[in-house]
Amino acid sequence: MTNYVRKSIKSLVELVERQHSIDSLIKEKINQIGSDIEIQKILDLGVDPTRIIYANPYKQLSFLRYASDNDVAMMTFDCDDELENIKEVYPAAKLVLRICPQSNHKVKHPLKRKFGCHPLKAPQLLEYAKKLKLNVIGVSFHVGNGCQEAAAYRAAIEESRYVFDIGLAMGFDMTLLNIGGGYPGRNVQNDKNTFKEFYVSSAFTTATNIIAKKIVDKEIENITPDGELHDYTDTLYKQIRMYYVNDGIYGCFFDCLLYPGWFVPSHFKDDDEKVYDSTIWVPTCDAVDLIIENIKLPDLKRGEWIYFKNMGAYSFQCVTSFNSMPKVKEYFICERVLWEEIYPLEQSRLIKTTQGE
Repeated sequence: MTNYVRKSIKSLVELVERQHSIDSLIKEKINQIGSDIEIQKILDLGVDPTRIIYANPYKQLSFLRYASDNDVAMMTFDCDDELENIKEVYPAAKLVLRICPQSNHKVKHPLKRKFGCHPLKAPQLLEYAKKLKLNVIGVSFHVGNGCQEAAAYRAAIEESRYVFDIGLAMGFDMTLLNIGGGYPGRNVQNDKNTFKEFYVSSAFTTATNIIAKKIVDKEIENITPDGELHDYTDTLYKQIRMYYVNDGIYGCFFDCLLYPGWFVPSHFKDDDEKVYDSTIWVPTCDAVDLIIENIKLPDLKRGEWIYFKNMGAYSFQCVTSFNSMPKVKEYFICERVLWEEIYPLEQSRLIKTTQGE
């Protein structure tokens, strides 16, 4: 773990523990939730309701009542109908207008078709909120999950600034900017930016065990990359190593169904070992349960482990028990030095306990 990551984690923990404001576009650390069950989970952790934002723009009336009963006042909206629902059930809510960023930057899961209003339509919604005597306190956006370009945030923040100014001119006390999510969890580099984020995705690594292996012959196409025929006439084959592991698209690898090859495995072999054409399957009865194919890996054996980084977001939450496959087990690991930096008092008490005091 790098010093940068270590300091980042320490800063986040201190931020949560002290519950202090930060002087930036985001006024304070808040927890985003999308349903009444998530509200209860966050409240059960001891989080103050004032630090929770109900970030789903479309809420069931029963969920709105639940938020009202538990004093979770901050919530998003992006249409007239939602404003009317909030007016009926929770008129004292503190509202955040969710806009739909108009840039076309590369993202894994675009959300603009489903959530958010066009920034140019924001004045109309703000006017309606004013008419209903509702309290709008800020702007929210989400560039899309798995964002690949940092410039997407710059463009969305500029559009938010436009909406902020309109809200302020209307008399709303605009104090909050919610930048949503979309952080890739891995280093993404292009010709303009190096985009580094170390949040939920990078927090988890999935280790899978090779439970079976077979070597098959695959016919080599008699066509060059340029579309020309090779000069040989006999059918040629190449060997493919097919590995079967104990997790797949019905477990932590659901994204492979939509984006084949998104998760690239790592191994414990030396880097200078010879590599072979390989495919990684999962032993469910579903033929599409494939993690990745056409990848170069060293020769691996049954019982060996391969692992996949950046598995924290949209992986464990999608696990099912299809084919009665067991669900993945979770183990939490923290470097001793980092633990001692974050929790010096707890470490001191642990030492005393160990010594029998």
